[in-house]
Amino acid sequence: MKPLLVDRLLQIADLFQKDMARAFDGTGLTPARLHLLWALQHAGPSTQQALARLCGVSPRNITGLVDALEASGHVRRSPHPSDRRAVLVELTGTATETMAQMQQEHADLDATLIAAVAPEDRAAVERGVTAIALHLEALVADAAASAPAKGAP
Repeated sequence: MKPLLVDRLLQIADLFQKDMARAFDGTGLTPARLHLLWALQHAGPSTQQALARLCGVSPRNITGLVDALEASGHVRRSPHPSDRRAVLVELTGTATETMAQMQQEHADLDATLIAAVAPEDRAAVERGVTAIALHLEALVADAAASAPAKGAP
């Protein structure tokens, strides 16, 4: 029996997770910590409250992530320039190098994956993958919007 498209997508997601685990084995960088570093790289120095929103986690969870990344030398906290009660979290040089290396590895993998597709099919594959991602994003957003609030009867 031919696998369903969703089965192939799940296979791809699993392979990406395995590859990421292999790439960061022994570094102390978990998927959640990498997500936070990725968010900081794109957003720039941010408050923990903003990072919690960007990462979709609780403020308590973001504190633990920032604590761990600060201990490993990937982020630093500094006083917020206009809010005495807040601190800014920013990437260190170590994290900036890690993220640059990760971006290069993404570009290399992107080129390898695209090369696996026949040149005449590449545009169609990219359009199809984009359409699937956008539709799945909309489905997830709709499901989240219609889900009962946590703690509601």
